Amino acid sequence: MIGRIKGVLVAKQPPWIVVDVGGVGYELEAPMSTFFDLPELGAAVNLCTHYAVKEDTVALYGFLRESERALFRNLQKVSGVGAKISLAVLSGVSVEEFARLVQTSDVAALTRIPGIGKKTAERMVVELRDRVDGLGGGLPSTAPGAAAHDPVAEAGIALQALGYKPAEVTRLVRDAAAPGDRAEDIIRKALKAALR
Repeated sequence: MIGRIKGVLVAKQPPWIVVDVGGVGYELEAPMSTFFDLPELGAAVNLCTHYAVKEDTVALYGFLRESERALFRNLQKVSGVGAKISLAVLSGVSVEEFARLVQTSDVAALTRIPGIGKKTAERMVVELRDRVDGLGGGLPSTAPGAAAHDPVAEAGIALQALGYKPAEVTRLVRDAAAPGDRAEDIIRKALKAALR
């Protein structure tokens, strides 16, 4: 799996971008939230990626922020929601705004996003309510590479990858983190606390 790409931005034509990594051009599809914040052509770029393999296609999606990739992945766990709708959501609202819409059950606002009907919006509210808690405010929204320098954010991302809900991750990390701890220390203490 390809989890991150760092290289030179050589092309950007919405929603597609091409990043040159050692002479190989990776074509990625990106939401507008990422596209608008990309540097100029020829500049270095560091993207979180999602690699998708289906029966008839292979696709690579790029995101400037880990929170966007996390929401993209969570959206696709909702019945009837695929990559196209997930990109539309990220292109239409910020991660924080989407979390607010889901938490307040604002189905009407969700249906204003292209490709989302009333039933899909209702499923999103029901299926994502517990998952969006940490996406907007609970965990720091970090730029790619920042988690490696922030042990608290790195530990939070790791715990979410292990299947803990964002709200629970926020609580576990907050209770476990102490000044000077490495991410591994925070994760270890958080897992011990979760098992009590």
